[in-house]
Amino acid sequence: MEEKKKDVLISVRGLKTYYPIRKGVFRRVAGYVRAVDDVSFDVYRGEILGVVGESGCGKTTMGKSILRLIPAHSGQVLYNFPDGEKDILKMEKAEMDEARQKMQIVFQNPYSSLNPAYTIFGTMQEPLIRFGMKNKAQRKEKIAQLLKDVNLPEDCMQRYPNEFSGGQRQRIGIARALSVDPEFVICDEAVSALDVSIQAQVLKLLKELKEKKNLTYMFITHDLSVVEYISDRIIVMYLGHIVEMAPTQELFENTLHPYTEALLSAIPVADIDQRRKRIPLQGDVPSPVNPPSGCPFHPRCPKCTERCKTEVPKPVTLIHNGHEHMVCCHLAQTTKSE
Repeated sequence: MEEKKKDVLISVRGLKTYYPIRKGVFRRVAGYVRAVDDVSFDVYRGEILGVVGESGCGKTTMGKSILRLIPAHSGQVLYNFPDGEKDILKMEKAEMDEARQKMQIVFQNPYSSLNPAYTIFGTMQEPLIRFGMKNKAQRKEKIAQLLKDVNLPEDCMQRYPNEFSGGQRQRIGIARALSVDPEFVICDEAVSALDVSIQAQVLKLLKELKEKKNLTYMFITHDLSVVEYISDRIIVMYLGHIVEMAPTQELFENTLHPYTEALLSAIPVADIDQRRKRIPLQGDVPSPVNPPSGCPFHPRCPKCTERCKTEVPKPVTLIHNGHEHMVCCHLAQTTKSE
């Protein structure tokens, strides 16, 4: 039995984001850093889509490219607006300014994402003014409610960022992202800079706000324990590519890609009987400037074959226990398909 068809909010198709490498006196382009290299996936309305992988795998670049905070090299980001589907990457400035009200981001570092020269009210009122709320009393009322939503007192408005802890600053960052009533929010390592106890509070808050405000999240992180707790589906990235994608429980119980297996084996587990056998990965992540031939993971893969060294695996979607499970691996496609 297949999953019920879901409402797609965003369709990413063939997205590539390359950073040019310039050399010489005339700064000519000598090559590219392939940060995101031909990724395609859907974001369903109302879900929490987790994105995981090692540092440098392209998670943050992909998220910022979807919002056009970083220019994409090619591809499509099709957003399902009330008046129809539109490509974010092809929008003119006026259209894009209007679209930004639908899409917001919570940045990784709560210490650098807030302007230290502005009070919290000064920081949070800017997007409200930008999107038409000219009355100061209305802005104060709106910001007071947003602070209440993230469990902070109203008098925080007149204080400066340096007067708050890391967890409180991240709550303010979340409130700022929600100030223009978006429907899609990217959380870029939103809890990685926080203590574990504060992480739990912020994650619980994000889930509560999702239900209260009908939000859709893309949750970018390197912490698999966090992504298991909060996500409905998970994308696993390696060297700018998506190597596996499945619902959370399906991914953890029926892992298909060797890279995902290695990541899951590294999760700390208190119960000795529940611990996985550690799968060490040899060497470092290859350079995105000169990626390896064939499967990008083959230089570090413990199950590598000659085919993996020369042939790029194509994404294949398998159906397992009624769930769609996408994987890019020659071995998985031949041994675990149904």
